[in-house]
Amino acid sequence: MNLIYPACFYPCAETKGAYTVVVPDLPGCVTQGRDLAEAIFLAQDAASGWVFDELEEGRPAPAASQMKDVRADEYENGFVSLIVLDMDTYAEKYGKKAVRKNVTLPAWLNATAEARHINFSQVLQEALMEKVREG
Repeated sequence: MNLIYPACFYPCAETKGAYTVVVPDLPGCVTQGRDLAEAIFLAQDAASGWVFDELEEGRPAPAASQMKDVRADEYENGFVSLIVLDMDTYAEKYGKKAVRKNVTLPAWLNATAEARHINFSQVLQEALMEKVREG
């Protein structure tokens, strides 16, 4: 799942070339990079972490504002740009929280799998990942 959010970029007065980034749709999501490239990367990472926490808690990702509706503070020489969040890649890299799910299987399948020492959780995770990637 890819998400797109507008972000406000502000040149840092203290450090030449550095930028502070604020993602207005994600309250408290602020980061800073030594240059514009790092600021974009860190904004994507910070926003992905923010959204990922929401998803892990069972809440939906916040709706993104239209870019035309977001204004950066002109007095601080700010500008608005879009950032893209690759939530699938982020989840694969950082997702550690596990949830318990009960499943119903035919008794013969359960007995056969247990006799072969098949890890049920691993098989289910692999199958679900394949289904998710298929879209």
